[in-house]
Amino acid sequence: MNTESSFYDQATQRNLGLLTEDEQAMLRRSTVAIAGMGAVGGHYLIALARLGVGRFVIADPDIFEVANLHRQAGAFKDTLGKSKVETMANMAREINPDIEIQLFPYALDETNIDAFLVEADLALDGIDFFQIDARRALHNGAREKGIYSITSGPIGYGASLQVFGPRSMTFDRYFGITDGMTRAERIAAFAAGLIPKLSKARAMDSSRIDFETEKGPALVSSIMLCAGIVTNEVMRILTRREAPLCVPHALFFDPYARSYTHVRRPRNRWIDRVVRYFAFRKYPSLVRLHETEKRALGAA
Repeated sequence: MNTESSFYDQATQRNLGLLTEDEQAMLRRSTVAIAGMGAVGGHYLIALARLGVGRFVIADPDIFEVANLHRQAGAFKDTLGKSKVETMANMAREINPDIEIQLFPYALDETNIDAFLVEADLALDGIDFFQIDARRALHNGAREKGIYSITSGPIGYGASLQVFGPRSMTFDRYFGITDGMTRAERIAAFAAGLIPKLSKARAMDSSRIDFETEKGPALVSSIMLCAGIVTNEVMRILTRREAPLCVPHALFFDPYARSYTHVRRPRNRWIDRVVRYFAFRKYPSLVRLHETEKRALGAA
């Protein structure tokens, strides 16, 4: 008996009954590219390794810090100061010793996104919330390659889900982002489009969100919810069970409020402007970031 095959089969046997043997084999042959190994991205890798996905490409230029301990899969006292991609790759290999992982310890942008996605069957967005340009590069690159890309945001006590397909609405169009915007405006547009619905009674404390220092609240429960939602969507796509529900459809799950929201959100430039206006009024640090960039552009 082939020992390697036997180990994988034994490790994934409890998937069978919900997955067929052919579907499990499809997952084993698949390659998933995960951009970001911090909060949601690290949990994506671990969940998908346990699901039996056999190949990954993972990117993150950062190391683990104390502030990561409350939510990131690879953050432990012994991993502080260590590379996120190397740490997470080692954790995945502890689940499946034969897993294939290519490491990209770099920040993603338009110059390297093609190399990152070259072998990928699917792309997952685990990029830090504030890194909007890297996020745009990922989704635009996936579209050009003809593969699906998925975003799930840990918002409040819940999680959102948006799937972008090769022929669906583009990332920029869905979020109302244009090249002429400042980075602050692009972040505001992304935040507004990320949330199909969020109860005002459970909205985040705006004083705890700082766009200049790139800090905001997040709960591990919401981040792990993202991982569960995305893992199911990855399984659906890679096993070709059915076509995913792509944008402009969007989903939001809030277990604290015991609610589930499904919306179809066509883009409306007037509404986009109104939403950005209120975002700038609510978050002074967003205004300061916007004004700093405008001054820099004016001086250039």
